[in-house]
This record gives sequence, C-alpha cells and structure tokens, in this order.
Amino acid sequence: MLRVLAVDDEAPALEELLYLLRSDPRIRSAEGATGATDALRLIGGALDAGPDDEQGVDVVFLDIHMAGLTGLDIARLLAGFARPPLIVFVTAHEGFAVQAFDLKAVDYVLKPVRRERLAEAVRRVAEMRGERGPALPEVHESATAHIAVELGGVTRFLAVADIAYAEAQGDYARLHTDSGSHLVRVPLSTLEDRWRAHGFVRVHRSHLVALARIDELRLEAGSMTVRIGGAELPVSRRHARTLRDQLLRRGGR
Repeated sequence: MLRVLAVDDEAPALEELLYLLRSDPRIRSAEGATGATDALRLIGGALDAGPDDEQGVDVVFLDIHMAGLTGLDIARLLAGFARPPLIVFVTAHEGFAVQAFDLKAVDYVLKPVRRERLAEAVRRVAEMRGERGPALPEVHESATAHIAVELGGVTRFLAVADIAYAEAQGDYARLHTDSGSHLVRVPLSTLEDRWRAHGFVRVHRSHLVALARIDELRLEAGSMTVRIGGAELPVSRRHARTLRDQLLRRGGR
C-alpha cells in the first residue's frame, strides 16, 4: 500500500485532497504539508529512514503555485535524490503540463479535484510501484469519431471533426478547436494512429493536423509551415513530402 505526502499551501484544498486520498483503499497513509519547507523536511526524514520505514513516502501530490518554492521547484530538487518519491502534480493551471512531464511526473491532475480522476492518478502510481489495484477506464475515442474530454469537471464527447490540430504535451495532447482547447491523457502518436482515417496527418513531432483545416502552406527560407486559422505551425523536413503529397491528392479530388 502507498505512503503519500500531499503538499498545498491552501489549507482547505489540502484538507480536501487528504480526505480523498485517505478514502482510497490503496493508500496506507497520507500526510500533509503546507509548503515547500515542511514538505522537504518530511521527505528528507522519510528518505533518511529508508524505503521500508512506516514514515516513508512513496509519492508526493504537489500543488504548483505556492509561496516560496513552487511545486516544480520541489520536483527538481527531489530529482537529485538517489531514490526520490514519485510525483503527481495537482493544480488549477493547465499550462505547466509540459514542464511537469519533463520532470517525470506520473500524472497531472487539475483542480477542482474529482474523486474518480484522483483515483486514476493513484492507480497509475500503484502500477508504477508494482502494486495491484482496481483499474479505471482510459480516456477513449468512441466508435462514432468522438473523444472524451473534461470540461468544467464534466466528461463530454468532442467530435473529432471539430478538432483543427493536436499538440503534444508530454504523455498528454492538447486538442485545439475553433472555440478553445482541451487537454487529454492520450499521446500524440496514439491519436495519429486512430485519426489517420479521419484525415489527420503528422506535420511535426509536436503537431498533428486535420488536412481539411489547413488554410495555407508556406515555404520561406527553406522552412515550411502550415496556417490553420490564427495558428502557424512548423512542418519538419521528415514530414514535408508526405504532407505535400496528401494535400495534392486531396486537391485533385
């Protein structure tokens, strides 16, 4: 069973997170810290005690925006330890996902935290620790070319036809539509395989685009880009020929 440390400098948010964590049967213990200093003291003590000690820490659930050191700063410090605990970020801000996964975070949970979403993060941690636990469904695309996204704490189905392009963000992808964007826990390579039949093509290691939504193809000073609405996206050399061929075939229909 997992030994957990939750870190958040807002007391109500920390109490709610601890309540949800302690109600999960896969968690042996869950302690709280109200800031970086307290968190690092507890983690340092746990590491000194050894991995099998009752006071050990298997995973840290970290807020990002805190007074003093941020959650990202704490994660960077922990990365320097020989056997650091796993990291799950819990934050109200979507914009740090890339940095979080660069720091080898197991998951990135958005506030307000839903019990089901937190349980999925715990499942992923338990899986990495080699412990069994009840599986929850992955984010999936429906048979009618929709994909499940979270919007205001509610799961909705977004039509693939409404997506202009997808952008890689670590193990996640950000889906861009005319009305906004959505972060989903699906790698871009998986979306590439699923959506090839729906007219999507990889133009860069970070971008998958809908051919029908390309407004302009530009070649300047040896660099190629595509314009989709107000976004201008780079096209890598390895994908340029395939993109040109597909656009020509599409134009010849």
